[in-house]
Amino acid sequence: MEIRPDTTRELRKGAPEVIFAETKTGEQTIRMAQTLLAGTGRAIISRVPAETMTALQATFAEYETQVREAAHAMVIYQPGYVRKRSGGHVGVISAGTSDVPVADEAALLAEEMGCQVTRIYDVGVAGLHRLIEPLQKLLADGVDVLIVAAGMDGALPSVVAGLVPVPVIGLPTSVGYGIGGGGVAALLSMLQTCAPGLSVVNIDNGVGAGITAGLIANRVAQARKQH
Repeated sequence: MEIRPDTTRELRKGAPEVIFAETKTGEQTIRMAQTLLAGTGRAIISRVPAETMTALQATFAEYETQVREAAHAMVIYQPGYVRKRSGGHVGVISAGTSDVPVADEAALLAEEMGCQVTRIYDVGVAGLHRLIEPLQKLLADGVDVLIVAAGMDGALPSVVAGLVPVPVIGLPTSVGYGIGGGGVAALLSMLQTCAPGLSVVNIDNGVGAGITAGLIANRVAQARKQH
């Protein structure tokens, strides 16, 4: 089967190609990673099944690798690869610990786009007092954009968007049960927000949230450098 990884995406768009491994065979994923490594020096792989992760680690044992177990993600670097630093700052907030895998996927993408990433986990609306101090610190540190991951009722992104003067990306997760389970209630809640400045990606789309946040933060960082 022919594969065509986009080795020029980051140059063209400012966002890297990501291999979605969940629906690919281990062999397909390895071949795509080899192509990206040859073309860009790095391969980012998301939603990696356990058997594919084992095969990747064996195949690329001589390479530098970063495994994000919570996110089921892996990054492979050619020897000597230097990760860029853009000056952008992304905050990633999760409502609960069950939302961390998707939040960590978003954080990884923002990091690979050169951003500083600050994480605040387990600060959902069931104990909202936990949010105030770390959120104040994030704003004091000059965060450019926030990603807020939440399942269940999906209320936290609206709360955050009503408090902060920076763009907020709502990341609904498939945590929940009953009629609105699988992330449906969280997605609809975020879409129905009355808090200005909240944009929403699809359920469990950590890659999309991380890339969008990275694009925003990097553009803000570029503007800071020009002034």
